[in-house]
Amino acid sequence: MFNMKNIKNNIESDEIMWSSIKLQLKDIYGDAEYSNWLKLLTFNKVEKEIIIFYAPTKFMCDWILSHYGKKILSLWREKSISIKDISVFVYNDKKTNKEQDENYKSFNKTIPNPKTDDFENNLDPRFTFKDFVVGKSNELAFSACERVANSKDVPFNPLFLYGGVGLGKTHLMHAIAWQKKKLNPKFEILYLSAEKFMYEFIKAIRVKNTVAFKDQYRSVNLLMIDDVQFIIGKESTQEEFFHTFNALTDKNRQMVISADKSPSDLEGLEERLRSRLGSGLVADIHPTTYELRLSIIEAKIKKYNIDLSKDIIEFLAHKITTNVRELEGALTRLAAHVTLVGRTVNLEIAEDLLQDLLRASDRRTTIDQIQKKVAEHFNVKMSDMHSARRSRTIARPRQIAMFLAKNLTTRSLPEIGRKFGGRDHTTVIHAIKKVKELVKNDSSLSEDIEILTRSLQS
Repeated sequence: MFNMKNIKNNIESDEIMWSSIKLQLKDIYGDAEYSNWLKLLTFNKVEKEIIIFYAPTKFMCDWILSHYGKKILSLWREKSISIKDISVFVYNDKKTNKEQDENYKSFNKTIPNPKTDDFENNLDPRFTFKDFVVGKSNELAFSACERVANSKDVPFNPLFLYGGVGLGKTHLMHAIAWQKKKLNPKFEILYLSAEKFMYEFIKAIRVKNTVAFKDQYRSVNLLMIDDVQFIIGKESTQEEFFHTFNALTDKNRQMVISADKSPSDLEGLEERLRSRLGSGLVADIHPTTYELRLSIIEAKIKKYNIDLSKDIIEFLAHKITTNVRELEGALTRLAAHVTLVGRTVNLEIAEDLLQDLLRASDRRTTIDQIQKKVAEHFNVKMSDMHSARRSRTIARPRQIAMFLAKNLTTRSLPEIGRKFGGRDHTTVIHAIKKVKELVKNDSSLSEDIEILTRSLQS
């Protein structure tokens, strides 16, 4: 019997699912890229296991399909395995479905065997070694990943990558997987976030199928877990991850792990797990240098096939310093303007198009600002922040500045150490611990830090 109520419920369910997926996409690609492209995508319906969307122009249809189609389909299929395809059409297009199928690209996806499907759905085809721009801040991590990807044996286990958001950890992990598959298509790889590992584990417990879960994760040739800091505080998940780690290393199977901090700085993670994670090669990805940002911009504009003047390129490299993801978002916005509006971008137009990104970048606290503010507050010289002097009147403000640099910036410990006269990262760790201990019993120092924090954040 034809039931309008069921149809209505299905449509509402799909719309709720799309709302949930949009939040995930925003988290994956960042606010800027989401606003530029994915926000303009309108869900229409699911018909014959095909998700149908609309976008304002044909250019946007093609761009969204080629850059985000696979990820959208992957996220949707996590919630509804029956979905096979995704199509994006232009708003108010009066053509028949047949004509649309001929004129607009559809991201066709058949359903292969589960292992191939998992591999392809979880990895971004844009993230290869060829598309990764190497500089001093990431050359160790890049070389280590290439070594893992091209070695028949296990060179170091695990390979642990850490650094701030948007610096290339996920890109390198995907690149390892693509290269491994290229060299050996039968090589079994699992890549997932620590969050998904936890949810899969919880689901296995709920359906009383933990044996299958263990078999799946402990039988692969390469297991890659992204953002392992997510399992901090999740005792059962840590326990399972610990045993999975041991099972794979006992079989001499490669593991690649990423996090926002080094193993020793992941407070709240079990000591035995921190010890295991730090037992292989730990590679830090530092924030980008000006020269590296220039190289990234030049590589991206070549890929986008747009012309940007030298003053715009230098302006972007100077202004957007936090991470590569924001830099790519800025270039995507400029590329869209050139393509959609058909007008050359000058520096004035670029500043106008990127004003929200530039404001956000200007608001971010830098280590130099912290040093200056702390020096003024404690009446010491700015040069004392970099000097080797160890008198308490100098050492304590310097330690406080390091503590604030750790809390208010995305800089890594080695990067903070370099900013304080080329000190080792262990000196920074000591400073942070010392300040934490002092604040517990010294209300005056606690107040000083609170005042400095408010002042720097405002």
